[in-house]
Amino acid sequence: MNKKISVLIVDDSAIVRQGISQVLSGESDIEVMATASDPFAAAEKLRHAIPDVIILDIEMPRMDGLTFLRKIMSQHPIPIIICSTLSTKGAATTMKALEYGAVDIIEKPKLSTKQFILESKILFCDAVRAAAQVQPKRMAKPLNPAPKLTADAILPKTHSGAMIQTTEQVVAVGASTGGTEALRIFLESLPGNAPGIVIVQHMPENFTAAFASRLNGLCQVQVKEAQDNDTVHSGKALIAPGNRHMLLKRSGARYYVTLKDGPLVSRHRPSVDVLFRSTARYAGQNAIGVIMTGMGDDGAKGLAEMKEQGAATIAQDEATSVVFGMPKEAIKLGCVDHIVPLHHIAQKVLHLART
Repeated sequence: MNKKISVLIVDDSAIVRQGISQVLSGESDIEVMATASDPFAAAEKLRHAIPDVIILDIEMPRMDGLTFLRKIMSQHPIPIIICSTLSTKGAATTMKALEYGAVDIIEKPKLSTKQFILESKILFCDAVRAAAQVQPKRMAKPLNPAPKLTADAILPKTHSGAMIQTTEQVVAVGASTGGTEALRIFLESLPGNAPGIVIVQHMPENFTAAFASRLNGLCQVQVKEAQDNDTVHSGKALIAPGNRHMLLKRSGARYYVTLKDGPLVSRHRPSVDVLFRSTARYAGQNAIGVIMTGMGDDGAKGLAEMKEQGAATIAQDEATSVVFGMPKEAIKLGCVDHIVPLHHIAQKVLHLART
C-alpha cells in the first residue's frame, strides 16, 4: 500500500482549519497530519514529524506566513501551498510567496454551497497531490474519484475545417504547478513584437490580476489579465482570469477573447483544454500551442486538437518541469512536435512564428 500524503495545515482560524481538514478527509491517498494556529505552533509540530505538504495562511498573529515560508525554505524546504482569502489586497503579498518558493495558491474554502464545497475538494486535493510530486521522492499516480468534464462542457467540438492561414499568429499557452515561474522565464525572453499570446495558468480569482501586473513590469511584451472582448495582437499577452474560462475567437482578421463561466473542465476553471480547443477552431494553422509544467492532463486533448488543425505544438521537457504531468500526457497522445527545455521555449516559438 502506498504511503499517504501527509499534510500540515497552518491557519489562525479554527473554522478554516476544520474546513480544510473536512475538504481533504475521505481521500485514500491524503491525511491531515496535524493543524496549527500559527507558525510557532507549526514549528512545534515539525519537531515531531515532517509533512509532505504544508497548507499555509499568510496573515497570522505572532509571525506572518511569508516570514515562516522564508524560514522553512531556507532551513528545510517543504512543498508549501498558500491558502488565501479572495482579496485583491492579499494577492500582491501572495505573489511574494511564490517568489519565496511556494508551489501553489488556492482560495480558502467557503462552506456555503454544495457546488463550492465539491469544487474546493477537487482543487485542494489536486493541489496537495501536485505539491507532493514537487519533492524528489515521487509518489504513485493517485486516484481521481471526482468526475472530470471535458471541453465539451464549454465549447462543443466541431469537424469543420480551420481558418485559412493569415499573417497574424497566436500563441496559446497552458500551465499549472510551477507555471508562474515558467511563464515569467518564457515571457521575459520574448521581444516586444512577439506574436499575440493567450495564457491559462491555474490560479484562483483575483490573483491572476496581480500575477499579470507583476509580469508586465518585467517583460517587453504587455501582460494583462484578460477582459471580455480584449483583442489579441502582437506584443501583448492575455492571462485568463481565475475562475473564468477563456476562449479565443476570430472576427475577420481580428482575434479576440471571450470569458465564460461554467463547470470545472479537466478539473479546472480556467481550463487549458477550453483555450486550446477554441484556438484550434478559430486560429488553426495560424497558432502555436505550448504546454508547460503542471499536474494532470488539462491541455493534452486540446493540444491534440490544435495539431489536427495544423498548429505547431511545443511541450516543456521533463528536466525543467516542476511537475511533468501535463506535458507528459500531451506527449503520450503523440501531439507534440517539439519537446523543449524551459529556457529555449521562447526561442522555439519565435522560430516557428517566422517559418
